[in-house]
Amino acid sequence: MKIVVEIDAVFEQLLQQEDTDKDKKITKDDRGPKRFVLNDSKTKEQFVIEGTYHLSNLLQELAELRGQGNTFGEINLDLIQEQPVNRISRKIQTSYWEELTRCIDRKGLQQILADEKTSNAVPTLYVSAKDTQGVAYFLALEKEWGNFKVAILPENYTQDYVETLNTKPGLLALATSQDEEEINGVPFVVPGGRFNEMYGWDSYFIGLGLLEDDKLDLAKAIATNFKYQIEHYGKILNANRSYYLTRTQPPLYSSLLRAIVDYEKPDVAWLASHLETVIEEYHSVWMVMGERLTPTGLSRYKADGIGMPFEVEPGHFDEVLEPFAKKYGLPLREFEQKYLERSIVDADLDEYFVHDRSMRESGHDTTNRLINSCANLNSVDINSFLYKYETDIAYFIATYFDCTFVSQNKTYAAQEWLDKAKTRKALIDKYCWNETEGMYFDYDFVHQKSFPFEAATTFFPLWAGLCSQEQAVKLVEKALSKFVMTGGIAGSTAESVANVNPDAPQRQWDYPFGWAPHQMLLWEGLKNYGFESKLQEMVYRWLWLITINAVEYNGTIPEKFDLEISSHKVFAEYGNVGTEFDYIAKEGFGWVNASYQCGLTLLKPKWKDHLNQLIHPDELF
Repeated sequence: MKIVVEIDAVFEQLLQQEDTDKDKKITKDDRGPKRFVLNDSKTKEQFVIEGTYHLSNLLQELAELRGQGNTFGEINLDLIQEQPVNRISRKIQTSYWEELTRCIDRKGLQQILADEKTSNAVPTLYVSAKDTQGVAYFLALEKEWGNFKVAILPENYTQDYVETLNTKPGLLALATSQDEEEINGVPFVVPGGRFNEMYGWDSYFIGLGLLEDDKLDLAKAIATNFKYQIEHYGKILNANRSYYLTRTQPPLYSSLLRAIVDYEKPDVAWLASHLETVIEEYHSVWMVMGERLTPTGLSRYKADGIGMPFEVEPGHFDEVLEPFAKKYGLPLREFEQKYLERSIVDADLDEYFVHDRSMRESGHDTTNRLINSCANLNSVDINSFLYKYETDIAYFIATYFDCTFVSQNKTYAAQEWLDKAKTRKALIDKYCWNETEGMYFDYDFVHQKSFPFEAATTFFPLWAGLCSQEQAVKLVEKALSKFVMTGGIAGSTAESVANVNPDAPQRQWDYPFGWAPHQMLLWEGLKNYGFESKLQEMVYRWLWLITINAVEYNGTIPEKFDLEISSHKVFAEYGNVGTEFDYIAKEGFGWVNASYQCGLTLLKPKWKDHLNQLIHPDELF
């Protein structure tokens, strides 16, 4: 049923009455009557809207109407009363993905350049010299517009060259395509909020959500941009900004391809082109001895670059820098500047930042598991991802290329990739599996000992399919309960951070915080090994958390949650992206959106009914 209202008048009345804390939202924290009377301007009928959820829905619908610029508009009461699960999922599918989609071209470049992380007076777009089409296109735009600068990256740039870009940071171009009429940027989906660029491992999880919502072309476009980055920047970047040129992200390219070909039978030429690039990335990024390959035969995260990473906010490393400032007898800020300029070089501090940069490469920025240790670790996560690469490549070759594949004049057999996976599994079992604890732990290959930090990455082997059934049972029966909280699994156990200095920053990837990628990889792992009842429980817990926060807080879908209080109100480093908006949440957050859509696909109907009723997980499990 639809009623006609005077938009601005009703909007202001609603806010005046219900938004008592004046944060431009209607939430459970507001102290209004939680009852609002709507008058139909045509029929003069009255309709009562009650409760936080329905009032916030009304506010959101009014905000959309205001954006259209009309005096009067129709309010659809069915949307006000819509069940929360249906509303969240519908908005993700029909609105949020579009809001998060970007292109670097004539139509989309200005939106990307107008970004809070762009510090130059004139925004800079860096384009690879190898991308001749891109260079010509963007130089022409620069000449036409005059409000941004194009800088051309040399073909074989060095770490020293990348370091010089820190004083003139900018965006990195991504793929373009040409049709009969014009050149267009290949689209990608950003996480949201201040993350206004393409992020590496975010994009995989986003891609899964896109496929659930039948947006195949956009998922394939992400794969195209992965391929472009490897070809032009040598790796899939942490994100497409100049200061990420020395840093990759967790390798999930093959997994995205696998999801795409499982969704729809692929064009073999398309798959061959991507498979060739996956194999190139595997060898040139992950399997170079002394870089990311270690003497154990297992891999590690190992970012290039020297000194403090560029993207952190001022003061982030003060706790680290203070002892060194005292060592050199300098005020903190003066020491920091001299260290940045490299007029002071300190080997111990440089080593700390090798680990810090490598930790950021892992995607887990930051966690006590990896601080001042990351580059020394054969971590469970990276080796699970690479095992998946090896089995995915074997699958592609066996399924689509008759068991042999030719790339760059070299012939690969499916069996050799299965052999690589078998070898990696044996090494993971040797160095990382703890039979007594029933868990996987990172291995410190420098000090030749296990690194017994209990992290959610212990479940990544379930996702990758590298566990034996016996190992899977132990993981689920012995380890999982250590991580489970009301709203899902935490990034680590409470025990693993119990002895951390209470004055140290609260690391966002540790207990008690919950993240979408951890949940999604766990779900797939439980599905792989037949733990159906536990799968339903874990999906329900996380979707309940998203749903209850959206219901109680004006549609908020944030980057992460505090599982101790089942809330988006996170007090940790970096805050919580996706929680700052006026009146209506327009985009959610990329991988949380994806987790919702993927989770609903896994959840059986009876649990969806419970979810719409907001039944607390602890009443059910």
